[in-house]
Amino acid sequence: MDLHRLTLLRELNYRGTIAAVAQALSYSPSTISAQLSQLETEIGVPLLEPVGRRLRLTTQAQILVRHTEAILLQVETAEAEIAHSMHELSGTVRIALFQTAALALLPSVLSALSLAHPMLRIEFAQAETEQALPQLLHDFDLVVGEEYPGHLLPRPTNVSMVELARDPIRLAGAGESEGEAADLSEFADRVWVMEPVGAASRAWAVERCRASGFEPDVPYETDDVVVHRRLAEAGLALALLPDLLFVGSTSSLPLVRIGEPEFYSRSLFLASRSGSSAHPAILACQAAFAAAAN
Repeated sequence: MDLHRLTLLRELNYRGTIAAVAQALSYSPSTISAQLSQLETEIGVPLLEPVGRRLRLTTQAQILVRHTEAILLQVETAEAEIAHSMHELSGTVRIALFQTAALALLPSVLSALSLAHPMLRIEFAQAETEQALPQLLHDFDLVVGEEYPGHLLPRPTNVSMVELARDPIRLAGAGESEGEAADLSEFADRVWVMEPVGAASRAWAVERCRASGFEPDVPYETDDVVVHRRLAEAGLALALLPDLLFVGSTSSLPLVRIGEPEFYSRSLFLASRSGSSAHPAILACQAAFAAAAN
């Protein structure tokens, strides 16, 4: 059995269509189809069956996918062991991270890694945690993610997660003095800016308002937290902003503490595939992010 063809079958199981696999891996659909047909010949049983206009993996194909995951995990473990035996880190690490982490941490991380490991190439893409985590097994090597209290994310299989830091979240735009404590219920009649419905941060923020006895009025929705900050600075809306947003910048915006830290702080974490979690390049990236966060 050819490992490359097995990997294509796993990608088809994940992405759903041959066209999607071809686009993700920069092949033509006909090439993918030919490789999968060859794999069927090698195995000796049908691996795909038509369902309407789509193809579905057979039971035998699902068995192959399960074993392919185990094989690739072992391959990554071997690669990590080989990398430990080398004197200089090289290769490419693909990182996904959310907006405030990119703004606050990424410049320091890239600078530190370029000095310590000049042969190591870093590629990054901005992506929300909910979308990036499932792609960890296929598109990224490291995900810098966030979790809000009471809104834990699903843990994909064969993924290692390490907490990076706790990031306090405070109220902005209230006009109070910096560092003062306040009760959220005092602001029930104000307007808010929040992320769109469906975002974990939005669900958490609404939950906090409801726990304080009111339904927030949210006329402003955007997933860009820099816009949240600007509206709060202009006194046009209240916003719940993480401290990470203010790293490396100056602002006269008072940030008011509004509750116990366990309810008003998010967890920042690093996630990698279990097979590569001990790879020196992954460990170097994790150390650089930890230093930047601290």
